[in-house]
Amino acid sequence: MLTRQEKEAIVAEVAVVARDAQSAIAAEYRGLSVEKMTKLRVDARKAGVYIRVVKNTLARRALMGTGYECMGDSLIGPLVLAFSKDEPAAAARIIRDFAKDNDKLVVRAIALSGKLLAPGDLAALATMPTRDEAISKLMAVMKAPVEKLARTIKAPADKLVRTIAAVREQKQSAA
Repeated sequence: MLTRQEKEAIVAEVAVVARDAQSAIAAEYRGLSVEKMTKLRVDARKAGVYIRVVKNTLARRALMGTGYECMGDSLIGPLVLAFSKDEPAAAARIIRDFAKDNDKLVVRAIALSGKLLAPGDLAALATMPTRDEAISKLMAVMKAPVEKLARTIKAPADKLVRTIAAVREQKQSAA
């Protein structure tokens, strides 16, 4: 049994993480072994995802006043909370990949930037590009018109050089 001070510490810790998180997922873990939960925690830690099993009443208190207060009604049953700290899709990827091999992990709620999503949106969220991927795609889109403009500007000079070379070859072969 947790003391009041321990409960307050848990609520404060989860509230701080929730305030800074990009996204949150609540998943039911009923039936998972300790070894599998440990593997989930290790994978989450490697990906920069905060993961914690918290009693639902404490979780509701911790989420009050944050962008994830909308998840409150979905917190039913034994749940593990996963918060993406750096990129919105990190927690979704961890949960999706883990759930592929462990069908007992069932997503109950997903929140992204304060908006509650359906549990079925996990795949869509998990396939979002990482920050680096999004920046590289944006740079490629921005670079394409500049490259095309440079090729277009260069084309007449190239054509002139080819024409002069053809005329020179023609004169050399005639002589």
